[in-house]
Amino acid sequence: MTEKLFYTDSHLQEFTAEVVSCRPCDNGYEAVLSRTAFFPEGGGQAADTGVIDGIRVYDVQEKGEQIFHYLEGELEEGKTVTGQIDWDKRFSRMQQHSGEHIVSGIVHARFGYDNVGFHLNDELCTLDLSGPLTKEELREVENAANEAVFANVPVRVSYPSKEELKTLDYRSKIEIDGQVRIVTIPGYDACACCAPHVNFTGEIGLVKLVQSQNYKGGIRITMLCGRRALKDYQQKEESVKAIMGSLSAKEELIAEAVERVKEECTQLKSELAETRYQILEAQAEKIPEGQKKVCIFDSKLSGNEPRELMNLVLKKGTEVCAVFAGNEESGYRYVIGSETEDVRPYSKVLKEQFDGRGGGKPVMVQGSVNGSEEAIRKVFE
Repeated sequence: MTEKLFYTDSHLQEFTAEVVSCRPCDNGYEAVLSRTAFFPEGGGQAADTGVIDGIRVYDVQEKGEQIFHYLEGELEEGKTVTGQIDWDKRFSRMQQHSGEHIVSGIVHARFGYDNVGFHLNDELCTLDLSGPLTKEELREVENAANEAVFANVPVRVSYPSKEELKTLDYRSKIEIDGQVRIVTIPGYDACACCAPHVNFTGEIGLVKLVQSQNYKGGIRITMLCGRRALKDYQQKEESVKAIMGSLSAKEELIAEAVERVKEECTQLKSELAETRYQILEAQAEKIPEGQKKVCIFDSKLSGNEPRELMNLVLKKGTEVCAVFAGNEESGYRYVIGSETEDVRPYSKVLKEQFDGRGGGKPVMVQGSVNGSEEAIRKVFE
């Protein structure tokens, strides 16, 4: 049985232990120590990493009563070794996990929802709740969680007997073989949990709910605590300052300035679309009236403009109008229309001769082709 030092001292960064066994495995070596401060993957939290006698530990798993350390090199059995966990990574995870307990406890107490899913890695911390929350309710939860942090409440760990568990009010009441470990944050939460936590809520630093989305009838919340929350704030601060500079706006007026720019863009797009249509009308006006077949190549056309130009030309009495947008290097996008004949045969020829794609109805077909302008024009001669 491996002694779990991370339970007796969650802040222990370095320890010594005896190597009980060390055997080769798929990606290095699998070692069991007499005791360890390395937390194995569990409870939604990833395994600790670090080094043992300078050899990298890339994973830790618990199997039965033993904890297996997966290393890049071999350890000598029977030797006393020194282990060091990646403390910054572990402490960050403890900040997130303890923060998640506070948030889940507040939500459960105020809204009656359960935490039905939890995931914690080195980038994100997400929790899934069994019911929905409004933006206002999320802000209420966030404020209450930070009050718990500011109060610097002690985080307590206990191991109640089976009889005591029957009368204890705590979250995550599921059947667990063996001793149940309860993590309590007085006034905020009590939950069965196997992971290491901070000793006082003040160590969490800050709780920030950064994103939420509807998920399986409830809500999924992405949250950041401590250093991660600070890093997120700093990144967003840089973005805000960059926008301030671009819009020449004060910080408190950014939203208003962005809205003004959006309105200006909408107006300019409308004016541009009107101007572009006028250009198409002028282009169609140059086509002689009564011309039976018209084939137009224009690399500047975009969006729905080929179809609009085709319709303008057909209004002049043209029997068949084909418009090609693009160039010989990247290929052409086309539309062919007529008010008097079936244009699908043209599409068929383009497919056969130019490895084209497309189709449509008798009055209009559209697609894409690759070929030279000269060769394509011959289809309409």
